[in-house]
Amino acid sequence: MATVVPLAYQNGSSTSAVPDWLNKGDNAWQMISATLVGLQSVPGLVILYGSIVKKKWAVNSAFMALYAFAAVVICWVAWAYKMSFGHELLPFWGRAGPALGQKFLIEQAVLPESTQYYKSGAVETAMVAPFYPMASMVWFQCVFAAITLILLAGSVLGRMNIKAWMLFVPLWLTFSYTVGAFSLWGGGFLFHWGVIDYSGGYVIHLSSGIAGFTAAYWVGPRSTHDRERFPPNNVLLMLAGAGLLWMGWAGFNGGDPYSANIDSSMAVLNTNICAATSLLVWTCLDVIFFKKPSVIGAVQGMITGLVCITPGAGVVQGWAAIIMGILSGSVPWFTMMVVHKRWTLLQKVDDTLGVFHTHAVAGLLGGVLTGLFAEPELCAIFLPVTNSRGGIYGGSGGVQVLKQIVGAGFIIGWNLVVTSIVCVIIGLVIPLRMSEEELKVGDDAVHGEEAYALWGDGEKYDLTKHGFYSDDTVHHKISIGATQVV
Repeated sequence: MATVVPLAYQNGSSTSAVPDWLNKGDNAWQMISATLVGLQSVPGLVILYGSIVKKKWAVNSAFMALYAFAAVVICWVAWAYKMSFGHELLPFWGRAGPALGQKFLIEQAVLPESTQYYKSGAVETAMVAPFYPMASMVWFQCVFAAITLILLAGSVLGRMNIKAWMLFVPLWLTFSYTVGAFSLWGGGFLFHWGVIDYSGGYVIHLSSGIAGFTAAYWVGPRSTHDRERFPPNNVLLMLAGAGLLWMGWAGFNGGDPYSANIDSSMAVLNTNICAATSLLVWTCLDVIFFKKPSVIGAVQGMITGLVCITPGAGVVQGWAAIIMGILSGSVPWFTMMVVHKRWTLLQKVDDTLGVFHTHAVAGLLGGVLTGLFAEPELCAIFLPVTNSRGGIYGGSGGVQVLKQIVGAGFIIGWNLVVTSIVCVIIGLVIPLRMSEEELKVGDDAVHGEEAYALWGDGEKYDLTKHGFYSDDTVHHKISIGATQVV
């Protein structure tokens, strides 16, 4: 029998595999949380996007999500992680650099610019230094960056040139996402001022909603036919993707205390309370005003609830999560169903999946409500600025609401400008929008592949309207992709 135990399994003394600072429980939870967030994107949003769109765009929509995930991973470790969580270059931006070397990745995770100081120069809150290696931190933050681009993609599905999207992803990640992440999470000026963004209400959702709407403006609309009729090709698969998104949010919000502690437990519970409340409110509004409960509407309500609770998941009480759910199920519903139909700008810009309403509106709403409901004891567990509290708790709470509004204003302004610049630059090199021929045909023209060997784009078959149909479908041209027509 072997007498030598590998370093990874030795207990009782510090080894290179199990250093003194490593907390195996925290490390396990952080990696599980990262995996849950990754599953929200792949396969969660890949399935949801591929199912919620018209059949002829199923492959393209799913692939846009898959490509974005892969591209972000490489850009993140090559330069973007340190721009978001490394040493300061500017008050809102970190210094670029790779996160690939063993010496860097196996050391204890730290956010070097996160030490909070009093005006006197004394330390108010020590540097963020979780009890696991930097490799866990890099991967956890990577999946957040990836899902942000995928959420943004929801605004431009069904017409954005896939080659333009391939350029857009690394450029937007580099010049937009990293700024929000460093400013609010990595030790930038909003972090030290005390703006609360627990898990990405601003960094992820507000930014993806505003950037998606801006990109949709520059790319242009879908074809007239698609805008008039865009039925989902598979509602049941859409629900499967939505379910992965909901359950994955346990890692999304539960992993942000960087520890398996009581704050992460509060965050997970509040997340589910708010999401459930929001879904029910949205469904009730659909029944009251449209006489039928919409499954797509229920998914929208679920998403707005998840988004709204995100900036305050671990710093508000359970009753506040219910109030936030009521508002997240009604305010975005109102902006989508009423304001959208009356505001010319919203009608002109073709935001395919309504990301502006489900993420920008809900993220902004959640950030402001966090400024109202942030509970002092929970704030003390998580935030670098001591004595932080929401507006309803008196004291400095009123200032917190102002901070939340200013923080949102910065994210909105930066994304409007940078996303526009990125789109204009790409447009000089390659068309942002597909050709009319590609818009007419869909996946087969863009990828040489189709999602289903089935007839129709979601319409019910009508012999008088569609003519005779048999399984011997005649295609205008032979598919040249991996999925061949048999």
